Amino acid sequence: MKQSGFPYVVPMLLLSVVFFATPLAVLVGFSFITKGGVTLDHYARFFGDEFNFRVLINTARLGLETVIGTTLLGVPIALLYWHSGRTLRQVIIFLTLIPMLTSNVVRTFAWIVILGRQGPISEALMALGITGMPTSLMFTELGLVMAMCQIDLPLIILPLIAILTRTQYSLTEAAQVSGAGPWRILITLMLPLMLPGLLAGWILVFASTSSSFVTQAVIGGARNVYVPQLIYREVGTLFDWPLASAIAVVLLLSTGCLLVALTMISRHRRLNGHA
Repeated sequence: MKQSGFPYVVPMLLLSVVFFATPLAVLVGFSFITKGGVTLDHYARFFGDEFNFRVLINTARLGLETVIGTTLLGVPIALLYWHSGRTLRQVIIFLTLIPMLTSNVVRTFAWIVILGRQGPISEALMALGITGMPTSLMFTELGLVMAMCQIDLPLIILPLIAILTRTQYSLTEAAQVSGAGPWRILITLMLPLMLPGLLAGWILVFASTSSSFVTQAVIGGARNVYVPQLIYREVGTLFDWPLASAIAVVLLLSTGCLLVALTMISRHRRLNGHA
């Protein structure tokens, strides 16, 4: 008689209800509560302020820029892993996982040195003659995107490697025999094969970048305001918990909409080899 696996799932369900569903329900409840009862005023205040709407757009743009950057870096690394032997594969996995074992705060503060006036980027720009004086990328969106790409790069490399390890190398050999060049193999064969891994990586990178308060605050500075900093200001400075809850729900729904859209795309028949 086949035994049900439900009892083994119960502890995980209890932990999810206590530590995820309940706090989330409290957060959503706070966003609708006022002294007079239930209201949508907090959401109206958020969307009625042009500054808040601009912050939301800036956060989405930062997430998309980081997704593009990590994709451009992650795809070649994943393909190198796929084409490599055992030793180089172990090195790539080691270099990918090591940053994840380091605190996000430590990696963020390391980028202060890299992006500062005396950092290697500034020295390289002067050595190449691009700039005539020390240049700092701190408190700029370019510097923030560079830092976020390095921090979130493992989140896109690992899904791609998982997809490629299940892909037969003979597919590219067959394409070469048929006369396809390297770029045609990449665009028409490899990228469609890697698309499920890319979609999973995009979701992880976008969600991580959009909610990375420490890196946004330290590298981006006070001039570049994103949604997590806006929530912190409402809670820590203005003590407006209902508005902060409404902003958090908006951020959660924005990421959730992207998650649903990409999940629906990943389940398309053509992406699952049923074309």
